[in-house]
Amino acid sequence: QVQLVESGGNLVQPGGSLRLSCAASGFTLRDYALGWFRQAPGKEREGISCISTRDGSYTESVKGRFTISRDNVKNTVYLQMNSLKPEDTAVYYCAKNRRYGSNCHRFKPTDYGSWGQGTQVTVSS
Repeated sequence: QVQLVESGGNLVQPGGSLRLSCAASGFTLRDYALGWFRQAPGKEREGISCISTRDGSYTESVKGRFTISRDNVKNTVYLQMNSLKPEDTAVYYCAKNRRYGSNCHRFKPTDYGSWGQGTQVTVSS
């Protein structure tokens, strides 16, 4: 049974940092692309970063500030978020691509079939 559990969300001041974790179970992490998404109130879910064995990607608004990584031994994906801004406030989700051997060339929420429960990130002074 595939399970994804996010953690690390918190209230942080603008300019601060957080590291989100996504603990995965029920599948082998290196066999699938994993993505981080976020959804702010009243907005659509947005893909922000993806990682696979072959590639990775970031949406423009987080490039240079966020770093995605993974530990295949711990079966965990991380999102290091630096220089946080109020507009980064959202619920952050990690998700597993539906397709075995997937990569990050196409990064759309509909390609991802297993989702965590989300973790709240609030950036405010």
